[in-house]
Amino acid sequence: MSFNIGLSGIRAANSDLNVTGNNIANAGTVGFKQSRAEFQDIYAASVLGTGSNPQGSGVLLGAVSQLHNQGTIDYTENALDMAINGNGFFVTSNNGAISYTRAGYFGTDKDGFVVDNNGYRLQGYSVDENGQLQAGVMSDLRIESASQAPQATSKITQPFNLNSTLKVPTTVPFDPADPTSYNSGTSLDIYDSQGNAHVMSQYFVKTGPNTWQMNVLIDGRNPGNPADDAVAISAAETAATTATTAQQVADAVAASGASADAIANAQAAATATGATVASVLASVQGFGSSPYKVNLTFDSSGQLASQVPVADGSGDGFTYDATTGLLTIAAADWVPAAQENGEWVANGASGNAAGMAMDLRGSTQYSSTFAITSRAQDGYTTGQLSGLEIDDTGNVFARYTNGQSRVQGQVVLANFANVQGLTPIGKTSWVQSSDSGEPVIGTPRSGTLGALQAGALEASNVDLSTQLVNLIVAQRNYQANAKTIETENAVTQTIINLR
Repeated sequence: MSFNIGLSGIRAANSDLNVTGNNIANAGTVGFKQSRAEFQDIYAASVLGTGSNPQGSGVLLGAVSQLHNQGTIDYTENALDMAINGNGFFVTSNNGAISYTRAGYFGTDKDGFVVDNNGYRLQGYSVDENGQLQAGVMSDLRIESASQAPQATSKITQPFNLNSTLKVPTTVPFDPADPTSYNSGTSLDIYDSQGNAHVMSQYFVKTGPNTWQMNVLIDGRNPGNPADDAVAISAAETAATTATTAQQVADAVAASGASADAIANAQAAATATGATVASVLASVQGFGSSPYKVNLTFDSSGQLASQVPVADGSGDGFTYDATTGLLTIAAADWVPAAQENGEWVANGASGNAAGMAMDLRGSTQYSSTFAITSRAQDGYTTGQLSGLEIDDTGNVFARYTNGQSRVQGQVVLANFANVQGLTPIGKTSWVQSSDSGEPVIGTPRSGTLGALQAGALEASNVDLSTQLVNLIVAQRNYQANAKTIETENAVTQTIINLR
């Protein structure tokens, strides 16, 4: 009997040494979870029992359990390295074979899929063609490396404060080149459908108590008609040398074959109050640089009370929607242009199909210096992928050279009712078993799932000092059980030597 008991003890000590040695060998393995050998004693049993004080029959290795306590989080410089701070496992797929891991070594393959160092694809929620997350639909995460398409500006938010103490300018009419003809000015970049940047300038002219006029130019030109109409200008200049009435100049422009907008502008100038030959000629000559105008009125408390667009001769300009409180330039009322050989011509792009809205709500007229309260516009030029960022809820953002970012997907985590029941398959991975239960899939920080730390890896949870002590204990156990066998052998030899 003692031989078997000692032998079982040696086997148990050897198993303990193997488990401890494996822990020590993987002390530097990212995502590794240490194991421990769990032993059980053995007693012989029979139908009639063995009495109240049975003798033991040795020891048995009951189980080798992995301890899934948190490992140390070490920071790296790789944006796609990920560590889980809390419960959960990364979900990976090897051609449809699902496995779970805590090792966050991730990168991209030649097709842009996020893969671990075994080539298994990381699972998560992908995005549709509009960049919207498809929550609940788990698939292979992929980073789109193509350039980001430009977006034409559709909305500008720009509340401001106008200085109520300023006086009405004495220089008239408004001229963007003459600072004495306006009180304040500002500008910002907007974008057309091809991602070309254009400068929208706003000039504010005080016209009376609580009343102002906002003059808007794009690239210093009329937004809807940036090109000078040479035919109209030539006809007006020729007619002005002999014309005696303003209408004669407008009629000469109409007969010249000029553009419809130029003709409409000349006609509007001719029918304006106090129109003269000189005023119509000036209107025709300056049509390409005439601003869109909006009359602004403030109440006695300095709050913006009304916004009334002033239509130019062509009928282009802003429209105002009292329901939304927005000023809008229709798509047809902005012709993106560029200068070629000293002439302004359309560049072939267009504005946003829905038009370009300007939100001035919240603007004020106080006794303080002119200031832009806040500013935002939603257009941008094309951008190249410049980097990746992952937040603690698993959202993967691509950063582009145009300053924009876009969600590429969201990492999901899995948890189990009994993580001890998972089956280890090597490569720091586990698979589901009947003992583990079904996986609970969710996003980081949801439910009992932990947070995601990007640019970091979870180190092995092996405590080397503890494992080295375990080695000594296992060695002593091995020696003691060998001594049991040696002693039993001596006793047996004594019996054999009896005469």
